[in-house]
Amino acid sequence: MKGLTDIPGIRVGHVSDFDSLTGCTAILCEQGAVAGVDIRGSASGTQEIDTLSPYHVGPVIQGILLTGGSAFGLEAAAGVRRYLESHGFGVDTPAGKVPIVPAAVIYDLGIGKKRIRPNVAMGEAAAAAATTDAVPEGCVGAGTGATLGKFLGMQHAMKGGVGSYTIALPGGVLVCSLVVVNALGDVRDPATGKIVAGARTTVEGRTFADSQELIKQHPLGSLVRSNTTLGVIATNAQLTKVEANKLAQFASLGMARTIYPVNTYVDGDTVFALSIGKLRADINSLGAAAADALAQAILRSVKLAKTMGGVPGLAEHSQ
Repeated sequence: MKGLTDIPGIRVGHVSDFDSLTGCTAILCEQGAVAGVDIRGSASGTQEIDTLSPYHVGPVIQGILLTGGSAFGLEAAAGVRRYLESHGFGVDTPAGKVPIVPAAVIYDLGIGKKRIRPNVAMGEAAAAAATTDAVPEGCVGAGTGATLGKFLGMQHAMKGGVGSYTIALPGGVLVCSLVVVNALGDVRDPATGKIVAGARTTVEGRTFADSQELIKQHPLGSLVRSNTTLGVIATNAQLTKVEANKLAQFASLGMARTIYPVNTYVDGDTVFALSIGKLRADINSLGAAAADALAQAILRSVKLAKTMGGVPGLAEHSQ
């Protein structure tokens, strides 16, 4: 399985700045995808989210951008639109094609060079790099500067990154996920409940502090709004916009099964959903698979993350 690109009609491209530790990820669906969104974090940074509402006149979108750089990184979405327009994709208007590209950001300014952020050129390059190949995972694209377990500060944190996972259902139906993990909380394996990556008790140690317990013990604590987990769930089943938004809600449960704490006041947790295809499937079955797919992608994102910027990654630790 290739991850998100198992869905026909979806291409994924990363651009990574390993010097500045930032980057962006373009998810292209040039022929159009019915889409929805679920935002459960209170510190989100987004663009063109209204186009995903069932009340919005636009029936489909042509791409999604996930990016580092906090709000500054949103300008990279213009690069994805530029690429799509130049290749003749977008909504028909009297003046030409207008591509619809919702975007969401993570805050990665605290790990690399804070003055270097994804820009229009980087967004266009990410779109140009998009392929149907297996999705590259780990510290790439929007996950280049991702970190997690930041309750005790960056010195105690670990590296996050990109993960992708596919679940096959009967009848050829696929539910695929892509995630960028940059969470305040720790990541636990839902099968065991054990922390696999997160806040460490000491700067050099590998003992986990348990952020879920820490946050309960410090009710007057002051936390920084520098966290967000971004997810994309896609299926080859045919959905309405209402169902696509419901699928995004279902998928968000995958975060709740793996990240502790999650959807906090200082996280911008956001999940997009895409429907491309004509197969029929019950939305509840799709939703159950979506939650599992996102949970597994989250696990992959931390297990494949390498040490960068002085922040340890689980990939080296497991070797």
